[in-house]
Amino acid sequence: MNSLGDLTGKVCVLTGGCGVFGNVFATALLNAGAKLAIMDYKQGRCDQCAQNLAKKSGAPVLCVVANVLDKEGLTVAKKQVNDEFGKVDILINGAGGNAPTATTKNEFLTNENINNLSDSFFGLDIEGFRSVFDLNFLGTVLPSMVFAEDMINRGGSILNISSMNAFKPLTKIPAYSAAKASVNNFTEWLATHFAKVNVRVNAIAPGFFVTNQNRFLLFDEKTNELSERGQKIINGTPMGRFGDPEDLISTLLYLLSDSSNFVTGVVIPVDGGFNAYSGV
Repeated sequence: MNSLGDLTGKVCVLTGGCGVFGNVFATALLNAGAKLAIMDYKQGRCDQCAQNLAKKSGAPVLCVVANVLDKEGLTVAKKQVNDEFGKVDILINGAGGNAPTATTKNEFLTNENINNLSDSFFGLDIEGFRSVFDLNFLGTVLPSMVFAEDMINRGGSILNISSMNAFKPLTKIPAYSAAKASVNNFTEWLATHFAKVNVRVNAIAPGFFVTNQNRFLLFDEKTNELSERGQKIINGTPMGRFGDPEDLISTLLYLLSDSSNFVTGVVIPVDGGFNAYSGV
């Protein structure tokens, strides 16, 4: 058994590798000895991200450009990884996010706002809803379908990035919450499906971290002070703060390394106690 977090020589594919979480994950993976391929759908951003990581770590970093919703493109990306590094040992499904078009303006439909249904569930843009749901759920399913083929009977680990919304759906963001709940269910299903061929599947459910996708919900755009919603989140988090991306690293490395070789089908909250707190 390798020591905790030792990924020496493991070939890892990280989708969403240029995002806030992705960049922190990538650095941790390189420090743990992994051979890293980061995936992004924008060529320039992917190239720049890979170059910065390689310069900082002194290790080669492969940029592969693909959309996590395009199976054919993912298959081409897999060939690139195989040609450069060999067969894939680890897949992190990190691509995801929310969007204003899949977000309601009001938390509740009440008698006071019932005359303006466009600010409620009824006003959601269905294409925006579909886009967010597909990115977070199918953007986990399709990369797993493509890259996990390398792992069968060789051994491998898939790590999905879920969310607190999977346990307790939050007001305003139905598409994101539904997608992450689906990711949890899929994690358990795929872990069972792959259990006899030596492939483990787990997930991390981050609590509340500030990202480009949710900043507009957490902070007032004009004052940069906590919004009413942001304050509610802090009040519901016993540790009293938003998470730092680095708070996820130890759980990430544990689930990917051989230290967790009898762990599969779990979703671990990293949330400052949010999921455990009843509010009283």
